[in-house]
Amino acid sequence: MIHNIIRDKPSRLFIILGGFFIANAIIAEVIGVKIFSLEPTIGIEKASFTLLGESGLSYDLSVGVLPWPIVFIMTDIINEYYGIRGVRFLSFLTAGLIAFAFFLFYFAIHTVPAGWWQLSQQQNGVPDMQAAYSQILGQGMSIILASLTAFMVGQLTDATVFRKIKKLTGEKRIWMRATVSTLFSQMVDTIVVSYIYLYFALGFSFPRVTAIAMVGYTYKFTIAILCTPLIYLIHGLIERYLGKKQAAEMKVAALELQKQS
Repeated sequence: MIHNIIRDKPSRLFIILGGFFIANAIIAEVIGVKIFSLEPTIGIEKASFTLLGESGLSYDLSVGVLPWPIVFIMTDIINEYYGIRGVRFLSFLTAGLIAFAFFLFYFAIHTVPAGWWQLSQQQNGVPDMQAAYSQILGQGMSIILASLTAFMVGQLTDATVFRKIKKLTGEKRIWMRATVSTLFSQMVDTIVVSYIYLYFALGFSFPRVTAIAMVGYTYKFTIAILCTPLIYLIHGLIERYLGKKQAAEMKVAALELQKQS
């Protein structure tokens, strides 16, 4: 049976797209503990502006935002060819795998470190490897809860908006359903993770959380727009891989499933 699955192009494509989807989601969660400054990273002067009465704001973002656009692109591509059920399946699977990964991180952190290893990087500016290991992989439960909740709500929002737009446009206006669904889902994702973590867990004021969320969303909004040509490129590669006839049949089948949902 496995040979039939591997030889079947639609099945193989789903595995490839799902692999990128899951890998980037998990990578984003793991590396997201780091906050980077966007402006110096791209070689411009660091911003400092006021929004909603909150001063000193700049584009200090989680590194997790870097691979996250790939997740939303994969969401739209999977929705296009496999329907909302394919997106839901991968979303729940990914959320479970992320939770499993953090469970393993927790177990790994609480193993007893070898004494020589714990002090092995002092010459490189890391006085305690166990403390560093715990800080990087041992993200608090509040941020894990916020991130997982935001991921699921954002994914389901993306799939739902994509489906509704496709019902109206059919095969036309790929850019509209891909970009608009991503903009909505990114907004929901940003709101959920910001308020659960910053407002409820860390106790930031409502205006400050709102201002931070708005700044973060402007970055995600810009990236979503810039990624639109990439959607067309991936569509073209898939059409070439599957063949126009099979690709068209899959899109029709996905649209019929969406009408039934």
